[in-house]
Amino acid sequence: MKTYLVPGAAGFIGANFTKYMLKKYEDIKIVILDKLTYAGNLGTIKDEIKDDRVEFVKGDIKNRELVDNIFYRNNIDYVVNFAAESHVDRSIENPQIFLETNILGTQNLLDVAKAHWMLGKDEGGYPIYKDGVKYLQVSTDEVYGSLSKDYEEAIDLLLEDEEVKQVVKDRVNLKTYGDNFFTEETPIDPRSPYSSSKASADMIVMAYAETYKMPVNITRCSNNYGPYHFPEKLIPLIIKNILSGKKLPVYGDGKNVRDWLYVEDHAQAIDMVVNNGRLGEVYNVGGFNEEQNINIVKLTIDTIAKIMKEEPEYSKVLKTDLENINYDLIIFVKDRLGHDMRYAIDPTKIATELGWYPETNFEDGIEKTIRWYLDNQEWVEEVASGDYQKYYKQMYEN
Repeated sequence: MKTYLVPGAAGFIGANFTKYMLKKYEDIKIVILDKLTYAGNLGTIKDEIKDDRVEFVKGDIKNRELVDNIFYRNNIDYVVNFAAESHVDRSIENPQIFLETNILGTQNLLDVAKAHWMLGKDEGGYPIYKDGVKYLQVSTDEVYGSLSKDYEEAIDLLLEDEEVKQVVKDRVNLKTYGDNFFTEETPIDPRSPYSSSKASADMIVMAYAETYKMPVNITRCSNNYGPYHFPEKLIPLIIKNILSGKKLPVYGDGKNVRDWLYVEDHAQAIDMVVNNGRLGEVYNVGGFNEEQNINIVKLTIDTIAKIMKEEPEYSKVLKTDLENINYDLIIFVKDRLGHDMRYAIDPTKIATELGWYPETNFEDGIEKTIRWYLDNQEWVEEVASGDYQKYYKQMYEN
């Protein structure tokens, strides 16, 4: 049986990864370590923590004694680290907490894992580790900085690599807004306190790989979307506001471009890298799903309006009249400081080495996401009100 330590598993991507792994594998154990900050919602994983294969620990990844104790009590095979402060706007307001959690927290996890996995030293003085252990750092494409947006309107994406063509053969209508993409060889060039803290964490991970020969991987993903996303992020915020008839704030002119990844596809990629990724390697995780923010907002409006018209039973979650669901809800607000223009990932490496490519087209994924939010309004209301904190008290403090 393999045992995973998953810091940050009460957050959006970590929770979806945990759900994915428990469905896929019978004979595993997952130890969740989460501080339950504003974006860590125990209600998201309330079914999972009832599973005998799951242990939940409330705490901080910077706490050496706590992480040490987890390793003492469990034969940890893999650390998959999602724990991070991750909202760019919050990092602009308070950079320090991002540096503390994302850099020092990562270093603490690495140091404890190294101590527990180390069996001795080789003739050169380098550590020798247990077989089959690995530390995986979940990172972001934002560490690469910003790409140029070369086209005002998306053009057809022409793929040249034959292996990639085979992997993506079921995808149609691939588009791009630029000539360049982030690859694993793209120099790190972060632009915000958040991305700088994640880039620093990545560099610490690679330093442990080089200095201590520690078995590590890094995955760098594009923007995720899907179920259980905290409602201050773009897509869940837009859905929530549309249903309430509230205005939809869009930064600047809305023409910044992001590469979108359905969260379950991301979970699958992480699983594949944990099991088959070459040690010491970085893998970009994305899938040629570029779109302008303003088009995301319009697509979400159109999709919700269509569902409401065709399936009137959903009208019970509406807090506004159906005729109000239109583009008049959009308002353009002052642009974010240092707002990156375009992100776009080239997934050739993970596609050719591991055979991974996202299975979910964006139009399908956005409808699945909207339907999940429509069907799970209780979760949305709990998160929005802060009531999800009650789950911790009910489960662990009574």
